[in-house]
Amino acid sequence: MSSLAQFAWSSRVFHWLMAAMVLAMFFIGVAMVTSLVNYHTLLAIHRPLGATILVLVVFRFINRQLNPLPPFPPTMSSSERLAASWSERLMYGLMFAVPLIGWAMLSAARFPIVLYGPIRLPPILPVNPALFAVLRRAHTVLAYLFFFTVIAHFTAVLFHTLVIRDRLIERMVPWRVRAIAPPTPRPPVPSDPA
Repeated sequence: MSSLAQFAWSSRVFHWLMAAMVLAMFFIGVAMVTSLVNYHTLLAIHRPLGATILVLVVFRFINRQLNPLPPFPPTMSSSERLAASWSERLMYGLMFAVPLIGWAMLSAARFPIVLYGPIRLPPILPVNPALFAVLRRAHTVLAYLFFFTVIAHFTAVLFHTLVIRDRLIERMVPWRVRAIAPPTPRPPVPSDPA
């Protein structure tokens, strides 16, 4: 049996690690909006987690350049391949933009970005309340766009996995996957001579 075309091992590790972190950020972000009681605790998690995602996406992008994509399965149409390629670009862009805008927004408001104990991120913008308001709105809008992009990605993978059954998800699972051997053709049945 030959090996199924999978993403590089490092790409799969980055994918699942960052997927867990991004999902945690979505839940924390929603909880921050709805729970005033735990707001400061959630914010203390949200800020360093966002900074970690920003650092990891840089390494993930470098890894992506060094390890090209495996080929798409033949069951994907050209329009699906185009959508998958553009959604990947959009997700990378949002993984950079959302935490970077969050950092800029907090800098413009002179809020400290505490990573751990005394370790803080330096401000990247001067204090400017009007700019803070614009960046806060942009951070929220892009976070929603990122959420819907992730949902679309997840839905497409589920559709291919459960409906089309083309093993698309196996390209990204953390473990090594073997290809299924094609069925051996049966020899033709000789016709009964008359």
